[in-house]
Amino acid sequence: MTEQTEQQAPDSIERADQQASDSTAPAPARIPAEVSAEAQTALPAPPPMPEAPPVVPPPVTKDRRVLRAVLRWSAAAVVFAAVGTSAAYGITRMERTDVPGLQTQADGRWDYPEIVRPPLPSGRPGPFAEANPAGAHYADLRELVLPAPEGARADKALRGTDGWLAKKDFLAAYGSKDDRETLGQLLTDYGLRHIAARGWTTQDGTHTGVYLLQFDTAAVVDELETAEMAPYSSPKFALRGAAEARQDEGLPEEAWLEGEHQSVYDEARPYGAAQVRQAYVTAGDTLALIVQSRKGSTKAVPFQQTVVLQSQLLG
Repeated sequence: MTEQTEQQAPDSIERADQQASDSTAPAPARIPAEVSAEAQTALPAPPPMPEAPPVVPPPVTKDRRVLRAVLRWSAAAVVFAAVGTSAAYGITRMERTDVPGLQTQADGRWDYPEIVRPPLPSGRPGPFAEANPAGAHYADLRELVLPAPEGARADKALRGTDGWLAKKDFLAAYGSKDDRETLGQLLTDYGLRHIAARGWTTQDGTHTGVYLLQFDTAAVVDELETAEMAPYSSPKFALRGAAEARQDEGLPEEAWLEGEHQSVYDEARPYGAAQVRQAYVTAGDTLALIVQSRKGSTKAVPFQQTVVLQSQLLG
């Protein structure tokens, strides 16, 4: 009896130790490989493991989604910009807020199509590049004329032949016979090469004429414009239907491109049958004349918009 008690005592101590161990560390018991199947079934089942709490991903905030979207679109814009330069040397689209002073939703702007500069011949620089001291426009001049806005009716008289306007048709924009003869001789003396033009009439009755005159160098154009055609105070030659013209300070300097020069005029009151606005813009080897007229009076905003867009297209 004593021996049996002594044999049971160590077993009791071992079970007590095992229980104490189970209470402090709830890990399941490891079953030795040599224990028989009958012994394994006799062993107490290990306590169940506590279930791990579900892993909840941190909420994705709206700001992070927006940031990732901005980064993706920024990267895409860089790629498209790199690809686009191989086909054309610039994309010019004036948005409503690009011109200071023209920032409202109903400011009277015309709906122009997207304006894309034509591609340059391989290896040729732009008109304002350092490698182009003559300021030559190597792109097709006919593709540098501003397109008509949506809904406008084309002026067939300014289409010319194959897109080139004859000098006499350009001179028809001036009212005096003496002015036409004098200016015609000046254009010949200064070495006029081409004239590209386009005209249209919008639904409100405003007629627009855009003329691009190309010469050999930028120096020739600068002298012709400042000395012969468009002094600061008023243009030297009067356009058809225009009374005395005066310098127009309405277009802010921030709207002009570096390297271009502009002389903008408005018809002084009292107007004739129509008010005439005009602008001379020099851009490298090209002199642009933009004319708008309308019975009664012309609107300043579409005139300024047209002048700025044509200037950007030449730059």
